[in-house]
Amino acid sequence: MRTADFDYYLPEELIAQTPVEPRDHSRLMVVHRKDGTREHRHFYDIVDYLHAGDALVINETKVIPARLLGVKEDTGVPVEVLLLRRETATDWEALVKPGRRLKPGAVCSFGDGLLKCEVLSSVAETGGRIVRFMYDGVFEEILDRLGEMPLPPYIHEKLADRTRYQTVYAKNEGSAAAPTAGLHFTPELLERVRQMGVTIVPVTLHVGLGTFRPVTVEDVDAHVMHSEYYQVSQEAADTLNAIRASGGRIICVGTTSVRTLETVATEDGVIHAGAGDTAIFIYPGKRIKAVDALITNFHLPQSTLLMLVSAFMGRETALDVYREAVEERYRFFSFGDAMFIE
Repeated sequence: MRTADFDYYLPEELIAQTPVEPRDHSRLMVVHRKDGTREHRHFYDIVDYLHAGDALVINETKVIPARLLGVKEDTGVPVEVLLLRRETATDWEALVKPGRRLKPGAVCSFGDGLLKCEVLSSVAETGGRIVRFMYDGVFEEILDRLGEMPLPPYIHEKLADRTRYQTVYAKNEGSAAAPTAGLHFTPELLERVRQMGVTIVPVTLHVGLGTFRPVTVEDVDAHVMHSEYYQVSQEAADTLNAIRASGGRIICVGTTSVRTLETVATEDGVIHAGAGDTAIFIYPGKRIKAVDALITNFHLPQSTLLMLVSAFMGRETALDVYREAVEERYRFFSFGDAMFIE
């Protein structure tokens, strides 16, 4: 299977630059896999497609203000450090600019010296660096003060309210990008879902910037997936297994939730508790063992996210759905509209 098999035409004006207000007023395309029909609704209509006894799996990860702008201490040259993942209490893997000037030993300063970091080493796989931070006080508080939200490169508008790049249920800090399918939910909509008898089950997967990295190899099988930290509690695993055993559906909010459950599920579809790093890559030909339905956004051409969606409903169907979304002027990517695949 070739990467080019997952390409599609997208007019640039359909790439959403700002989120819809209120959150749940974005559009929703409903894709019925059984008969191939599609409906065009709004996200608040999702309640019409959920049933008592179902499970709605949400990713409780929280985006950190991971983009730091400062200067190289010895020269005053402007620098950018983008945090990817925490290694220790003081050390992080990060992407840095300008890379050619930030070699091991270089020191960067942020907020007039309130926060500093030293480049320790290079990371060949990502082109990043391991950096060690130096500061007085609580790192998270300093980062919250100095850092900016790491919006994807296709969003050119500045975000007025940084909470709009967080889900309303964001809890566990560690992501460099938002699990964007969850951005459509409001507290009120989630409460309606609960009142219907749908069980909301939290998991965690810290989203890395690798989620936006294009697939550069020609053969899909040769792509090496980025690694991300996940956690599924025993309570979550027990709840999901009981729901499935009683005939309920497991409905994932976002591809990150799918990747989390498929990482811990055995071939029989049983979900197990666990935590660690996952580099699971789901694309057509890979069997989805534990997930029955998916709420997701519209993803980049030739991306691993589109490949995962294609594993759900077949590549040709997925590309036809995307063609229809373009014709119907849906909004694409992180701040765009949503799709429910059942």
